[in-house]
Amino acid sequence: MAGINLREIAMETVIEILENGQFSHIYLKAVLDKYGYLEKNERAFLNRLVNGTVERKLQLDYIIDSFSKTKVKKMKPLIRTVMRLGVYEIYYMDAVPDSATCNEYVKLAKKRGFAGLSGFVNGVLRNISREKGKLEFKDLSVKYSMPQWIVDKWSADYGVEKTEEILAGFLSSEDLCIRVNLGKISREDLSERLKKQGISVRICDTVVSACYISDYDSLASIPEFNEGLFYVQDYSSQLVPYAAKISRSQNILDVCAAPGGKALHCGELAYKGQVVARDLTEQKVSLIQENINRTGALNVTAQQWDATVLDEDSIRKYDTVIADLPCSGLGIIRKKPDIKYNQTEESLSELTQLQKKILDTVCQYVKDGGVLSYSTCTINKSENENQIEDFLSSHKEFKVESMTQLFPNEEHDGFFICVMKKN
Repeated sequence: MAGINLREIAMETVIEILENGQFSHIYLKAVLDKYGYLEKNERAFLNRLVNGTVERKLQLDYIIDSFSKTKVKKMKPLIRTVMRLGVYEIYYMDAVPDSATCNEYVKLAKKRGFAGLSGFVNGVLRNISREKGKLEFKDLSVKYSMPQWIVDKWSADYGVEKTEEILAGFLSSEDLCIRVNLGKISREDLSERLKKQGISVRICDTVVSACYISDYDSLASIPEFNEGLFYVQDYSSQLVPYAAKISRSQNILDVCAAPGGKALHCGELAYKGQVVARDLTEQKVSLIQENINRTGALNVTAQQWDATVLDEDSIRKYDTVIADLPCSGLGIIRKKPDIKYNQTEESLSELTQLQKKILDTVCQYVKDGGVLSYSTCTINKSENENQIEDFLSSHKEFKVESMTQLFPNEEHDGFFICVMKKN
């Protein structure tokens, strides 16, 4: 496409994420949508360059600081971003030779008014390219680009060896996981239809509704997605209704439901029952409603409600309450790579207080003999096992039926599920 400079778009996108605090998954999607007319391979290049640079930021900064007298922190934001993108390409992409990569970023610096620093950009990038592979990353924080406090926390929780396994899991590649609407089509039939469009499909062995897809252009261009025959939903998230043993005539409440994947899944399994899907803001509720409309679910209702506020009318009303609560999100770093730089130990402690408050409130909606399902997309004991221990000590009427901690690998993200039965 004449006149479109992919590296310049990547640079502007990374500046928005790393310098201006935009959320990577939301902002990058908007950029890819905006440039939807680009070739599939061009959008793939852009996606990889932006995500990879954000994901490996700490390691890239370490490499740059090892070769540059001016440290990354002291650089102007645009130059810092140009350097990070250049080093990511040199280390992790082979679309063009390193010398051409260096030239592209020198040209970019000049074009954006930094001609005086183009020699610096050129010198450092060429030096890094010559010495590539000689630097050793002994430190787990640098090797896996993970803030030190998180490495320390997980090492204390799980030991150093397991922590390295977790960190490596985040950097492994992952195909898009979808949940097939089994009420409308079988996995095999959907798979055949997608393969005819050149989409690669892998059927998941362990979750009956899950498949993995790759080599597609965009979801919006897949007719089966628009018809509501499948839904984008993580493997771990699909486990929640199965772990809670949702059955056909149950009444279910999902208290923090947006964008609605679990609620819709519950609606399919409890096809003779009713599902109420709630969330805090109007925007989140409209997201749930949009997905209800697209999939044609007749037994799922979206409502706006603050989960920390007791709803008197819901007390002892539901067979199952799904509480997939706000959390640090440190289990889904692969999908939201900037999340690891934005969380702090303080924000973690605030989240555990919020989780506790919601659990204390929503457990009252469970009927006697009913089930409370607690889940998070994180792998911190303070938000998971310790939270459950704390809850059970003050709610003797509940006991644990099952508890699962998933760690990131090629099949799924980090995720925690605990199912508790009310006596």
